[in-house]
Amino acid sequence: MKKIYCLLFLLVFAACQKKNKHQEINTLFQKDITLLIEKVAKLEHFVKSDSAEAQIQGQFLEAHQSYKKVELLSEYYSPAVSKSINGPAIPEFEENDNKTVQPEGFQVIEELVFPKYDKNNKKELLQELGVLSANLIRLEKVSNSNELTDAHVFDAMRLEVYRIITLGITGFDSPVVLNSLPEALVSLETIEKYYRVYIENKEVSNSGQVLEILEKGKKYLQANNNFNAFDRAYFIKEILNPLSKGLFKTQAELGIPLMKEQRGLKAAAETLFDKDAFDPEAFSGFPDYKTTPEKIVLGKKLFNDPILSGNNTRSCASCHHADKAFTDGLERAVALDGKSMIQRNTPTLTNIAFQRVFFADSRVSYLEDQAVAVIKNENEMHGSLEKSALAIQKNADYVKDFKKAFPKGEINEFAIKNALASYIRSLSQYDSKFDNYMQNKTAFTADEKAGFNLFAGKAKCATCHFIPLTNGTVPPNFDRSESEILGVPDKSKKLDGDLGKFVITQAAIHKNSFKTPTIRNIELTAPYMHNGVYKTMEEVIDFYDQGGGLGLGFNLPNQTLPEDKLNLSDKEKKQLIAFMKTLTDKKFLNKN
Repeated sequence: MKKIYCLLFLLVFAACQKKNKHQEINTLFQKDITLLIEKVAKLEHFVKSDSAEAQIQGQFLEAHQSYKKVELLSEYYSPAVSKSINGPAIPEFEENDNKTVQPEGFQVIEELVFPKYDKNNKKELLQELGVLSANLIRLEKVSNSNELTDAHVFDAMRLEVYRIITLGITGFDSPVVLNSLPEALVSLETIEKYYRVYIENKEVSNSGQVLEILEKGKKYLQANNNFNAFDRAYFIKEILNPLSKGLFKTQAELGIPLMKEQRGLKAAAETLFDKDAFDPEAFSGFPDYKTTPEKIVLGKKLFNDPILSGNNTRSCASCHHADKAFTDGLERAVALDGKSMIQRNTPTLTNIAFQRVFFADSRVSYLEDQAVAVIKNENEMHGSLEKSALAIQKNADYVKDFKKAFPKGEINEFAIKNALASYIRSLSQYDSKFDNYMQNKTAFTADEKAGFNLFAGKAKCATCHFIPLTNGTVPPNFDRSESEILGVPDKSKKLDGDLGKFVITQAAIHKNSFKTPTIRNIELTAPYMHNGVYKTMEEVIDFYDQGGGLGLGFNLPNQTLPEDKLNLSDKEKKQLIAFMKTLTDKKFLNKN
């Protein structure tokens, strides 16, 4: 009997001594939060005691890099708190509450400390530090209730790799001081710290390879810390893509399941640049919206049929030409009356499924609703889905097509708009030279590679046109799409009078705000901007190079585009264009 009790005791003792891997991770996470709180407290002390500017700035950098140790899990489990800690220094409008929320956190503090610290801002700086400290304590509290699993930790590690690619090395969350590369180093170190927990005392076939990649990445960041000169193309292709693949393989070998929820970036994607990494269905909203081959065939037929317009003279294809990446090549389309013009430039339909909002003013959230809005608009098609359904019901061929697409054979408003949206979703399939380059299927020229490095670095294009979608859908969760205030001029070189999103929300911060569109197939979609004011890519680049509307001298206090000049050389501008031309899908190149 004593032997049995001793055996039971030993088993219980061993179980108590052995922590689950995710519990070990949580312990490390909690320690790093404590360290971060201490770093911020030290920064606050330096400010209160009027320490030298260099000391304050140095401590800020140390504190922000310390945040990178907790970012991996804080962003994953507590995105709202993390946004308060390290979100963009731009006010945000909460549509549900109809109020504007002022920014807070590290990026706000960064603007108060860099490039020069003005002691006249001491009071404001201390207030912001107090808010930051409170949010860190809030993070500490909510993190105590995290229900970590091994699946969640591996998912978070791979998302952190994608965050480094899209928001880290692009300078998105270090916009003033551009300390992005040292911070990316800390992010890699954190991934390594967590990864080692999982491979400890485990036989994992690729663990040595993953550790080598991490070491290679750390050394590269240490040796190449010039933000503008950093070779992002090399770093992504040779280090970060292999790293995310390696993490994926280790997870599979350890028998840790993938996350099962449907989301924009598939949990099963091995890299951010996999051919089918993004799921158009996850952006569509509802199960009964699901795209099928039959719906696509029907949607294409409806797209090209004037039966949907009020006077049977105009179809969707009238303004969205397939050979122009589904734009029309016009500054603004001619209205249905044949005389006046539509308010805004016709956007491309290619790859627009990977967005959370549609139209330049973000007024609808689903492609189905976009189709309805265009059909009903009196200047565009002036149609009625109800009347179109009645007409279609009299067409024997359509009756057969609808029966194939919708098993119950319904010919109604929902079926029409769902078929149209299904066809448009089918146009969202990346197959450009850029995609093939990132998949190691082709090479870039020297100018194309330099152009990509500019796009994701010095030119700051990728801080709004996020990689790899090149639209405003924010990575790595891809759960919201942003709009920006750029200060676009009209043909008279004055600030364009279109107020954009403000017309919808009536929020002051949305005056002149427009959704960030995709720049996929950009060489085919001229003219550019919401009003078609720029005829060439060169003109667009010059606009950004000057600092947008503020750089042009407009009075635009809510501009979200940095007003600082980019100081791009003529050669760099040409290299940017060379890269952007690699975003053209092969199906369009083959037709030229």
